[in-house]
Amino acid sequence: MEVDKVHVKEEHKYGGIKAMPFIIGNETFEKLGTLGTSSNLLVYLTTVFHMKSINATNLVNVFNGTCNFGTLLGAFLCDTYLGRYKTLGIASISSFTGMLFLTLTAAISKLHPLHCGTAEDSICLEPTTGQLAFLLCGFGFLVVGASGIRPCNLAFGADQFNPNTESGRRGINSFFNWYYFTFTFAMMISLTVIVYIQSSVSWAIGLAIPTFLMFLSCVFFFVGTKIYVHILPEGSPLTSLVQVLVAAIKKKRLKLPEQPQNTLFNHVSIKSINSELPYTDQFRFLNKASILSPEDKTNEDGSAANPWRLCSIQQVEEVKCVVRVFPIWTAGLVYYVVLVQMQTYLVFQALQSDRRLYSGSNFKIPAASYSVFSMLSLSIWIPIYDRIIVPFLRKITKKEAGITVLQKMGIGLVIAVLTMLVSAVVETRRRDIALRHPTLGIEPRRGGISAMSANWLIPQLALAGLSEAFTIIAQVEFFYKQFPENMRSFAGSFLFCGFALANYMSSLLITIVHKTTRTSDTENWLAEDLNKGKLDYFYYLVAALEVLDFGYFLLCAKWYKYKGTKSDQNLEVPMDKLQSTKPLV
Repeated sequence: MEVDKVHVKEEHKYGGIKAMPFIIGNETFEKLGTLGTSSNLLVYLTTVFHMKSINATNLVNVFNGTCNFGTLLGAFLCDTYLGRYKTLGIASISSFTGMLFLTLTAAISKLHPLHCGTAEDSICLEPTTGQLAFLLCGFGFLVVGASGIRPCNLAFGADQFNPNTESGRRGINSFFNWYYFTFTFAMMISLTVIVYIQSSVSWAIGLAIPTFLMFLSCVFFFVGTKIYVHILPEGSPLTSLVQVLVAAIKKKRLKLPEQPQNTLFNHVSIKSINSELPYTDQFRFLNKASILSPEDKTNEDGSAANPWRLCSIQQVEEVKCVVRVFPIWTAGLVYYVVLVQMQTYLVFQALQSDRRLYSGSNFKIPAASYSVFSMLSLSIWIPIYDRIIVPFLRKITKKEAGITVLQKMGIGLVIAVLTMLVSAVVETRRRDIALRHPTLGIEPRRGGISAMSANWLIPQLALAGLSEAFTIIAQVEFFYKQFPENMRSFAGSFLFCGFALANYMSSLLITIVHKTTRTSDTENWLAEDLNKGKLDYFYYLVAALEVLDFGYFLLCAKWYKYKGTKSDQNLEVPMDKLQSTKPLV
């Protein structure tokens, strides 16, 4: 149902504020549910399903990669057909179903292999084909859920702010920080309380809790249905991109006029939600798509009769926005590999370190819970940066955000290099103590437990969290603001596609290192028993790749031109494109 502009403006301004409790509640419970399931997944596969560490690591990497790559399809369906509300509703139900499947694999004995004996030489049965099929079916539902939730969640929350008011624009700027803060809070709970229950009490109960939290997330989401505001999908934004490329190729032999900004075709549809972009000289070849030749005809409303032969400057500039983002995006791929290591091999380091709370204590911190220190570092830094450092920098630089998003990314990349160097030094110390001093026992199916306190892993985790606070949040903001408004779900998927490639790259790197450094069946850099391996060498290798990546990023950042608008309001969205959502069912 169409409504007038004034009514929609007021609804968007105040309805967005009313919607925030439901949005934040949904996001918090969703993150608690999905992270509570996935954060300890590596340990679950090695202990309950008896997988070797390298196989489990690769499966987790492929699973995470597929979840993240699926966001492209989710974003396409969202921006083209479904809209964010319906996409999030379907995806939330799918995530709940997938988590229910995983819970059943732990709760029903026939759905997982029999437990191994306690003896070091005990035989562990491998999972049957049926058990693996049921497990992978749960993964499939989780992939569908992640593919819809990840690209749409952030954009849907930002849609609730009125972009035509100063408070709304400032709210969007802070929203990116606080969205990630909510994510971090959920991660901390997942990596402490839920992981402890999974590792020390019961896997069935530990997986049932996040499943129930995901159910609450669905409830919170649908209860707020009548309050939400959303931007209606306009059809596939990819079609316009392809049309520009086709038209430019067809007119490749034509010459651009001397003053192209004044003579090229530039019809802007009044129905478009995109802000009007100024003419730029970058990628001049694409400008040929807007040359108005004698063969070109226009409709009565001024639009091109054949959009595959004639495109407006506005369309061309939207394509340039997307093309300009690609080099910056590729510069982040190697960076994500650092984060992958903090989620995989750090767990194995913790397993072969002294995880006692203090000397003489019987309580051991679960290996997967150490990642909470990365989240803690990020959670502490975000409010300090947002409320203290940004206002201070704003006075110096005269920029609303204090520093540019690319500067924030660069700082995070430098910290990532330090993270891997510290990780390598700590691993060298852990292995040396394990080899030169009495061990604290044997970690089943691995090796001796080093007497080095696992607390030595905290500095590298703190650095990783600080790096995320700069780079990841900056990338979220960068993609959201630099993409055309009708492609913001695609913008959200870009970050996760980077994560996906990083998971695949990490898996490939691990496989190559595992094979090329093998000296025997049990000894290589990434041996099952870390005391027989050279994990620190692997960390140095990743650090070297990070240094090269940082150099590439500097070149891309120097070349990049930020998206500009004629109104100088990047987040402008015509209010006649907003309307209250209708129920999914």
